[in-house]
Amino acid sequence: MDEWKARSAPGIEVIEALAQAAVAALPPQFAGPAGAVTIRVEDFPPDEFMEELDLNDPFELSGLYEGIPMTEKSVMDQPMRPDTIWLFRRPILDEWCERGNVSLGDLVAHVTVHEFAHHFGWSDEEIAAIDKWWE
Repeated sequence: MDEWKARSAPGIEVIEALAQAAVAALPPQFAGPAGAVTIRVEDFPPDEFMEELDLNDPFELSGLYEGIPMTEKSVMDQPMRPDTIWLFRRPILDEWCERGNVSLGDLVAHVTVHEFAHHFGWSDEEIAAIDKWWE
């Protein structure tokens, strides 16, 4: 039991490292462009996201893509900020504990790939080819 006294929940830096590993594991044609997307990890979604999505429970949102999907971008678009994948640590950890049958790395990769699907404009079939979770 003493071995558990020094343990704590994985921090933001762990979730970010797992997300970066998921990006590095993308097929080469996506890994390069994915590198231009900012990944931000916070404990919970900011209040403005909760309001925009009409959510009451911050545990309902584990990730969010903020930007213009590549399939909709135009040379006329003037980006206000870089495309960003947001990951929310506490909802991810909560889902990980509830599931109890997946590794934290697999869950973070799944959420990360799902958010990149929004960025790249992937179909369900394209997501399934990259993220076996969808099969």
